[in-house]
Amino acid sequence: MKRTILLSLLIIYSTFSVVAQNTMTPEDVANTRYVSGVEMSPDGKFLAYRIISYPDPTIENRPAHSHLYLYDIDNQKHIPFVTQYDVSNVTYRPNHSSITFIAKREEDKNSSIYEISLSGGEALKLFEHEEAISSYDWHPDGNSIAFIAKTPQESEDSELPYTPEIYEENLNSNSAYVVNLGTMAVERADLPGHVTHIEWGPGGTHLAISSAPTSLIDNYYTSQKVNIVDASTMTVNSLIDHTAKLGDFTWSPEGDQIAFIAGGNKHDPIAGRMVLSDTEGGTPTVMLKEFGGAFESLKWTDDNTITFLASEGVASTIGTLTTKEKMKKLFSTAEMSISAFDVGHDKVAMVASTPSHPSELYIMDIGDDDPLRLTISNPWIDDLTLGKQEVVTYKADDGMEIQGILIHPVGGIENAPMITVVHGGPEAHYDNGWLTAYSIPGQVAAGKGFAVFYPNYRGSTGRGMEYAMSSQGDPAGKEFDDIIDGLDYLIDNYGIDEDRIGVTGGSYGGYATAWMSTRHTERFAAGVMFVGISNNLSKWGTSDIPEEMFLVHSRKRIWDDYEFFLERSPIYYAGQAETPLLIMAGKEDTRVDPGQSYELYRHIKTRTDTPVRLVLYPGEGHGNRNSTARYDYNLRMLRWFDTYLRGSDNKMPEVTLETK
Repeated sequence: MKRTILLSLLIIYSTFSVVAQNTMTPEDVANTRYVSGVEMSPDGKFLAYRIISYPDPTIENRPAHSHLYLYDIDNQKHIPFVTQYDVSNVTYRPNHSSITFIAKREEDKNSSIYEISLSGGEALKLFEHEEAISSYDWHPDGNSIAFIAKTPQESEDSELPYTPEIYEENLNSNSAYVVNLGTMAVERADLPGHVTHIEWGPGGTHLAISSAPTSLIDNYYTSQKVNIVDASTMTVNSLIDHTAKLGDFTWSPEGDQIAFIAGGNKHDPIAGRMVLSDTEGGTPTVMLKEFGGAFESLKWTDDNTITFLASEGVASTIGTLTTKEKMKKLFSTAEMSISAFDVGHDKVAMVASTPSHPSELYIMDIGDDDPLRLTISNPWIDDLTLGKQEVVTYKADDGMEIQGILIHPVGGIENAPMITVVHGGPEAHYDNGWLTAYSIPGQVAAGKGFAVFYPNYRGSTGRGMEYAMSSQGDPAGKEFDDIIDGLDYLIDNYGIDEDRIGVTGGSYGGYATAWMSTRHTERFAAGVMFVGISNNLSKWGTSDIPEEMFLVHSRKRIWDDYEFFLERSPIYYAGQAETPLLIMAGKEDTRVDPGQSYELYRHIKTRTDTPVRLVLYPGEGHGNRNSTARYDYNLRMLRWFDTYLRGSDNKMPEVTLETK
């Protein structure tokens, strides 16, 4: 009784102290703008970047807008360039003072390539193909374009009034093409399979084209290869044989080498290692195998030097790496999360977020350690009271060092409730940047009086290949025990209220949420599971990545040990679940079939009296893309935690939402 009275007083006090502050709201999250991508002009005078924003969720349920802006470095001026429609694949046309991009305007049948002069004016359509163009690259002379579009398929007329869908057959694939803008002649590369990326060699005589056997996402993850294609014949000259996940790749200035970011081997869960290959093909070299981070992107600066962006734990690093494997760090910080960069003319441009604001544009001279912020996309954030954010390090039960990030609640952390946010993958990690989004409670929860904890449990990226592979073969084992150990650390060292801890996450983080809400139900007072896994047996047969799951996660087949995989499934423990659980899922999810959500809901609903609710989002897949669906998710997540971590009657929230 005394504890109940004390808890009620704490809730009343914390609510009063938070209300007195101007804190972040779900409406703020819905209206947040982000800078995305940066491209420096060849003369070093301009930076092209995009601003991402979402429509008003109370008016229309639409995907994000992506608009083009230009920053004039000499005149320190921002220029809105294309803001009436959405753009992607922004780059500069060689030997022309112009920017090109992909867009689909109202009058267009398909996504096409547009061009706009750096001096401004109207963007003009440069080239339209019979199918939508997904990406492209300029020939060095600026007169030809290599591009990727769907492979034409012959339509088969049926004599029946109804045509069924044949699963994983008659798949749409992409092909590689080259168009000469002088003659408008289009040639298609003689390359089987599904093309994923294309880039001209520096001499313009060859192309590097990556492809997978089919357009199945499993093939994309496990079976991509880089082909060197003769541009005069459009046939393959050589093949770079690297059996692992594949990321960015680019030619050296002399055209004799290709550097790419890829997995170190077929069991590496990410494309995060630097790999170097001769363009004649063969087996490439994995560089700096002991590097304790993950390479994210790269750019050649001369024929012997690559400039890279890498993650190191929760920090970001921009540095150089020579072909002799000599590394030099140009800029490294744990106070911001860098997502993109470009380099040239002794300057580095970057897009980065910090604990106090989402992604913005920065620039600095090479050798400096204090980048200049160029954009303020959300000036209203400066008027908010934000929770303190810090990096925490703790030891797991077996002695392994684990990193995490903690956002303190506005109003103080002592005896505060806490939401644990588990990232997906598990091949992902949280950097020490902006950690608030529609599915990530972050500063909105901090403004409500919650602490928010983001653990980078074993299997996370950013700490080298060995750490990324350390959870394989042990699903829901030590990887999730690391999260429990983090809770104990925060309870002991920060005074977190152990009786008011919640958990949320999407995909593999949804798996963790389901696991914590069933297997470790005594530790969690509320859970919000998003597109999560509940049954490892049925997950294998209903996911679009069964081979990737085997290679980089389970490392054994389910039919070799059904009992093991069942016992590592949340439904196995659903009968003991006492954690009120909100389950949300995209109805068209192919990665984690919504059946996973149905199963857990039905098990808890049938076997217990524990509050459980299932919310499905029609038209959404593995994560919500549209504005209202995102806003709805954010409101429901926060309301669930308000009810079960701060409420007094624990009555399940109404089905309908109240919005401002």
